[in-house]
Amino acid sequence: MKQTPTGNKRTGIARIFSCLLLTALSAAAPLHAHDTVRAGVLKFGTVNWELDVVRHHGLDLKHGLSLEIQPFSSNQAALIAFQGGQADVIVSDWVKVARERRQGKDFSFIPYSTALGAVVVPPGSNARSLNDLQGLRVGVAGGAHDKSWLLLQAWASKHHGFDLADKLDVRYAAPPLLNGQIEHGKLDAVLNFWHYCARLEALGYRRLVEMHDVTAEFTGDKAVPMIGYIFRESWARGGIISRFNAAVAEARALLLKDDAEWQRLRPLMRVKSDADFNALRHHFRAGIPRHWGNAERDSAAKLFRVLAGVAGKNLTGGHSELAPGTFWEKVRF
Repeated sequence: MKQTPTGNKRTGIARIFSCLLLTALSAAAPLHAHDTVRAGVLKFGTVNWELDVVRHHGLDLKHGLSLEIQPFSSNQAALIAFQGGQADVIVSDWVKVARERRQGKDFSFIPYSTALGAVVVPPGSNARSLNDLQGLRVGVAGGAHDKSWLLLQAWASKHHGFDLADKLDVRYAAPPLLNGQIEHGKLDAVLNFWHYCARLEALGYRRLVEMHDVTAEFTGDKAVPMIGYIFRESWARGGIISRFNAAVAEARALLLKDDAEWQRLRPLMRVKSDADFNALRHHFRAGIPRHWGNAERDSAAKLFRVLAGVAGKNLTGGHSELAPGTFWEKVRF
């Protein structure tokens, strides 16, 4: 049937409208689908700085990801979310990964930081070695089975021939509480996590024993990463963890060299002074992993044996060797 001029006009208008609608829909839709990565993190943990850089600069989108950051009030809460499938990656240590793998879990690990804590004393302390702390009040973060505390005990036994737990007046408490207690003179020394030690350093406190020196005693390596991103091997097989690692590697490169990026992060760091800010930046940069290969994995295995000897089944499940697959072999720095 022959169309009238009016019919032709209506058809043309309809076609133009359809083209405009398709163009609008195309502009509104993403050009590429991105894989979501749900990162469960401690609400005020230092990993937030790295992940904030990833999101701020769109490094997740660059690598075909959409990073969702899920804050938790404690590491235990993040672990529960991870075990329950509510998070894809969390920050933890490879000792935990090894134990879970022995129980049939397909957890695996890539490093996040080599930063370690220290035994710190007040500026006016006369202590020059662990020997000088015998009988004194020493705060320990992380509890009786904290990895640094266990390694320090092994080191003291080897070097000084005594049991630290028996010779010191040990007080276990949360990291911020320990800093508060030593600042108010209620402790003579603390073994705390690296960022809390950095905050004390900014106040003039002195490092008595570096945990890097302790790990080097057993491995010959001062840069063994203890903490990292843990994830399920089944989730990582599609290459998603390699893309995630590429994104955080670019973020670390910025944090390593770009002082302006740190100024942008400063409000997130909750610093009290320039000295506090500079100490945290320095130690974070020093803890950025430079290498991750067979040598570092061998060093970690040596530390695992030491921990097994000190803590036994309470920490390692009764095993002295790392479970196969503890470290994700496909990621190297």
